[in-house]
Amino acid sequence: MHETVKDYYGRELQGTSDLKTDACCDASSVPDWLKGLLKNIHPEVLSRYYGCGLVCPPLLEGCRVLDLGSGSGRDVYALAQLVGPTGAVVGVDMTDEQLAIANDTRQFHVEAFGYDNVRFLKGYIEKLDQLDLEPESFDVIVSNCVINLSPDKEAVLKGVRRLLKPGGEFYFSDVYADKRVPEAVRNDPVLYGECLGGALYWNDFVTISKACGFADPRLVEDRPLEVTDPVLSTRVGNLRFYSATYRLFKLDDLESDCEDYGQAVVYNGDIPENSTAFTLDKHHHIETGRVFPVCGNTWRMLQDTRFRDHFQFIGDFSRHFGIFAGCGTSLPFDDVAKDDEPNACC
Repeated sequence: MHETVKDYYGRELQGTSDLKTDACCDASSVPDWLKGLLKNIHPEVLSRYYGCGLVCPPLLEGCRVLDLGSGSGRDVYALAQLVGPTGAVVGVDMTDEQLAIANDTRQFHVEAFGYDNVRFLKGYIEKLDQLDLEPESFDVIVSNCVINLSPDKEAVLKGVRRLLKPGGEFYFSDVYADKRVPEAVRNDPVLYGECLGGALYWNDFVTISKACGFADPRLVEDRPLEVTDPVLSTRVGNLRFYSATYRLFKLDDLESDCEDYGQAVVYNGDIPENSTAFTLDKHHHIETGRVFPVCGNTWRMLQDTRFRDHFQFIGDFSRHFGIFAGCGTSLPFDDVAKDDEPNACC
């Protein structure tokens, strides 16, 4: 599969327009603040973009960031502007043709940004321990529609956890299926290259994440994907695919369920581009100045990470009140209508 992916992204695809599905495109309209960053990126890098989401979480200034499957470098060069001259971004990719574009345009970006804070490494995302990367050296790790291409997804997540600092975050977009993908689809080179053949059944992803030490995966956003090519659509059959963005935190004290300790947070409204509210995940849209009840896991995701100084924290862990009210089981990719009002639900 490594050779299949290298061939597809290195030689078969010459640009974004060659894609046969809408899996590899931004999950939503590009926000204005990101448009400004993209204007500073070399056109050839932009023309070779194959991601399925936006992997620029807030509050990155001064952070060390690792991009898995960085391709021609679009996300790396966007993130480089967000971390600024005091931060650093490392891109890892296995495809020579993509890395050549990323490296050939590096000086262009140094001159555009006014600083040099980027480097690229050739390697496999399942074998991060073989690269020149120190354990617990990254604040944030990102990936954009690449883990589905890996033949060993558990090895990827284990490598990510090893490289994250305590309290660090894995923020990534990828493709998931509503059921386990049959062998005929997995072995189709085009469907695999288009990020569908290697997609995990979402519940298997949650199970693997927890086994690798990420106890409480948080779904940020998702959207259904369309297979626009009629031949490929026939091969896929009744499978449904979704692009989804998850965030996983390296926190040792997270519990397997959302437990209620009578806690709440108040968001100060001082994270850039998030003045009116902060969205932790699909069920936590925290308005500025509003007392927002949270479970113990959510408390730790805010208290024990880079977000700490931007919240006020009410309560502690001295008393347990049972399962957090209103949680239940929240299935990813739910099609049910959602109330526009923010609610305290994990």
